[in-house]
Amino acid sequence: MGSIVKNKFQNYRDYPSGKYSDRTVGSQLQAIPIITVISIIFWGGIGWRLYYLQLQQGTINQQKAEDNRTRIVPKQPVRGNVTDRHGKMLATSKQSYSAYLWPKAQKEQNWAINRQIIAQILKIEQQELQQKVAEAGYNYPSLIPIGRNLTPEQVTAFEEYKPQLKWVETDIDKVRYYPQGKLAAHILGYTGELNQEELEERKSRGYRLGDVMGKMGIESSYETQLRGQWGGLKLGVNGAGQVISWLGEKPAESGENLTLTIDAKVQQAAEIALGTKKGAIVALDPHDGSVLAMASYPSFDPNIFSSNVTPKVWQELQSQGNPFLNMALRAFPPASTFKVVTATAGMESGKFSPNTVLGTYPYLSVGGTRFGEWNKSGFGSLGFVQALAWSSNTFFGQIGQGTGGEDLIKYARLYGFGKPTGIELDGETKGLIADDAWKRLNFDDWGWTVGDTVNMSIGQGFTSATPLQVAVMFSAIANDGYRVQPHLVQTAKPPEKVNLNFKPTTIDTISKGLRAVVDSGTGTKLNSPNIPPGAGKSGTAEAPPGDSHTWFGAYAPYEKPEIVVVAFLEHSGGGGGSLAAPLVRQVMEAFFKPQNQPPKKK
Repeated sequence: MGSIVKNKFQNYRDYPSGKYSDRTVGSQLQAIPIITVISIIFWGGIGWRLYYLQLQQGTINQQKAEDNRTRIVPKQPVRGNVTDRHGKMLATSKQSYSAYLWPKAQKEQNWAINRQIIAQILKIEQQELQQKVAEAGYNYPSLIPIGRNLTPEQVTAFEEYKPQLKWVETDIDKVRYYPQGKLAAHILGYTGELNQEELEERKSRGYRLGDVMGKMGIESSYETQLRGQWGGLKLGVNGAGQVISWLGEKPAESGENLTLTIDAKVQQAAEIALGTKKGAIVALDPHDGSVLAMASYPSFDPNIFSSNVTPKVWQELQSQGNPFLNMALRAFPPASTFKVVTATAGMESGKFSPNTVLGTYPYLSVGGTRFGEWNKSGFGSLGFVQALAWSSNTFFGQIGQGTGGEDLIKYARLYGFGKPTGIELDGETKGLIADDAWKRLNFDDWGWTVGDTVNMSIGQGFTSATPLQVAVMFSAIANDGYRVQPHLVQTAKPPEKVNLNFKPTTIDTISKGLRAVVDSGTGTKLNSPNIPPGAGKSGTAEAPPGDSHTWFGAYAPYEKPEIVVVAFLEHSGGGGGSLAAPLVRQVMEAFFKPQNQPPKKK
């Protein structure tokens, strides 16, 4: 073929006319543009692919290659310590062992068997383990924490299975530790591993899979300060995933330490006094709102959350009720402790003088409803001081009726009722100081009545308050008329207190009445040779269909108060002076006990 073409087209003189014909010229040059276009497309495609891989995808591909030959072993920061006001350790971190899993373990043929072994060692469900690794995915570049605070037996088991569980590693770690056990559990809270929802919410703030965060109490409220910053080790690995080199380290930064206002000695006394009685005890410094103690029952040991919580442990936690409910922040009818507010409203409104004397009766009849005296007979004629001492319902019902609902509501809110105190804990309820608008909204436009005012004046009806709010009220009398803001963390400058601008005669009259309660009235069980003379008020709230709630709030010393204590018992039955006052006394005895005094011999 080549020779034929050569002979035929040796030179242009072979053509009859001496020139190329139209036909032969076209046949020679037609293929050149086609080949050129194909070449441009081919080499252009290769060039674009190189540009895409090297420039646009270069960073991504480089990272993938880096991930294949490196591993990041994250190092969790040491969480900040929490101490009481005297430096007693309440929350810290201790050395322990944790188990980690490389995500590639899921690709192994024997993953199902290994997953079962791991779950048995950690005493968790296989489904829970699978969920953890599934959330990470096969290509997750770091180890996945699968078990914390391992027992020596668990560490030994992982070592024994090491040949089979080659993708599992155990390492020294720091876990949260509460050296005082249950002490101040509702204040401290606890820490736990993030769930998927929490992780998605906090990824932008540097949280990662397996991270631990505060779930309740101070641990939650001060999470940012306590947490610290992650560090980690960068390791070189071979194709089999085995570590062959150490490439660097970023040290973890420890979290901040916190000093609380609570006194561990007073806190312990409050918890012992409360025992297994459902309720709360709150102790405050009446001058700056520092919380000296806050006890609640039922309670829990926050150390259990440093390990895997088994269904059995969780069931035991729930056996006494909800142990995570801080009763000091829950609202209940304040009963006769509220008569402090009623007395204040009566005198501050100008409708009753401090020297007022009223008759008391077996009951008051208002709008067809009888409001009975608790002793069912009355106490004769009383002034404010003796009416407080004997907690007369009919006396304060008349004060409330004569003062009027608007002023009663006004002074209740001035004391801080009906709104959160602002303490640094989640879950605080604000209680209720109802008014005409609230009642119309909730009772088919049925407005406020005189009966509602009388009910409120003795701390019943719609009115509800938390033990912490009641402690704030007593503090205002103890410190000569300032509303304090309760707080748990010591700061250079405590929250500012609010001057309520009460008349000195109002404070003096109520103080004398509260002293009379303890001296000769319903609160004589507060008296003890181990504490200075104090002042207080009992309360017994109707709570159908169950037994009554009981209250007692007090401060001491009477002349120069240093501490306010409020005890509340839910559905305890009995009276506040007989049941709750002894608990207040126990707390005060611990507070006033001289330092380093040897315990009494039994």
